[in-house]
Amino acid sequence: MTSHPRDMSEEVVKVVAESKNICENFHIPAQSGSNRILKAMNRGYTREKYLSLVDSIKKYCPEAAITTDIIVGFPGETEEDFQDTLSLMQEVQFDAAYTYIYSKRSGTPAAGFENQIQLAVKKERLNRLMEVQNENSLAKNKLLIGKKVEVLVEGPSHSNNEIWAGRTRTNKLVLWPIMGKQYSIGQAVNIEIVSAQTWLLKGKAES
Repeated sequence: MTSHPRDMSEEVVKVVAESKNICENFHIPAQSGSNRILKAMNRGYTREKYLSLVDSIKKYCPEAAITTDIIVGFPGETEEDFQDTLSLMQEVQFDAAYTYIYSKRSGTPAAGFENQIQLAVKKERLNRLMEVQNENSLAKNKLLIGKKVEVLVEGPSHSNNEIWAGRTRTNKLVLWPIMGKQYSIGQAVNIEIVSAQTWLLKGKAES
């Protein structure tokens, strides 16, 4: 599920934790780890509020995946502001993050802000951000090696019909060899994870 952090509550997290019909994946866009930038973005929450929400998810849904959106280079973002974002990512340990460089959109208040960030600086910050997130994503995926997970079958791999793909309840991509077995799209199967990469898991079906 996805929600603006301003609208997410501990009660919603509890509902997810208590329901078998809702998958344990929370996409909560942070956008920045700096309170100063969050205020400039008019996001309506603070870093502390965001971390409190994350704490609730980890308390009631400890196996859940948490993903986010991050924007770098918002007008006026200093190196200190950017470091606040990096520290947020390290503290939360997101399973994945969708990262973007800020770009002007005509008609928005931010387009008229002073202190627009140079493109070279934005690109350099994005590279550093992605390096941190890639390390975190790989570390989170490695924790699943040796575990059996429920996977919803999506179909054969685009490159090999003998390899099928699906998604875990936490929305992680899993690939496994069919080994002569037959699967149906939409079928739920148990897969043992045998290896992990940054953006996907590889496994084997139960015999």
